[in-house]
Amino acid sequence: MCGRYYTDDETTKIIEKMTGVAAPGINLGGREDVCPSQKTVVLRAKEGKMIPQLMLWGFPRFDHKGLIINARTEGALEKKSFRESILRRRCVILARGFYEWNRVKEKFMFEQADGSPLYMAGCFAGFDGEDRFVILTTCANDSVSPVHDRMPLLLNEDEAKAWVLDDGATEFILAKKPAPLKKKTEYEQMCLF
Repeated sequence: MCGRYYTDDETTKIIEKMTGVAAPGINLGGREDVCPSQKTVVLRAKEGKMIPQLMLWGFPRFDHKGLIINARTEGALEKKSFRESILRRRCVILARGFYEWNRVKEKFMFEQADGSPLYMAGCFAGFDGEDRFVILTTCANDSVSPVHDRMPLLLNEDEAKAWVLDDGATEFILAKKPAPLKKKTEYEQMCLF
């Protein structure tokens, strides 16, 4: 699961470099946490190009109680709520890293070992005249699995472009296994014996 991630000035600059367009609604000035139900910039296709667009994070639940913020890659194409979005409305969410909590509520941050941004695969749909996105998740790799059993479907830059622009790459990318990540925490647990 991916329930919160963070961006920084560098991810904003990469969005602008990839698209040639200033990222809308982003204030430069350090790290910013992004939570479900917030608006943030995602990359999507328009007229054969990648463009940045502000979207809300989370599809409304059918019972209107809460949000669906993630979609499992396994079986997503069979689910009515995600199928058309994955086939026709794919997006990429850039982040510096994401947070995950273990069973005892310890918070960990995951980033690329080389400091490059994370390209998280997503899809979007319109609800009440507003575009909303979800992040696709997959089984956790060895670097994330000690903390949680799910993680975002991570792409490299070329795969991110293919995910957004190339319909023929969709099923191949859905089966991708994310590369290892660097794990860190803001605190150390101490055992006193």
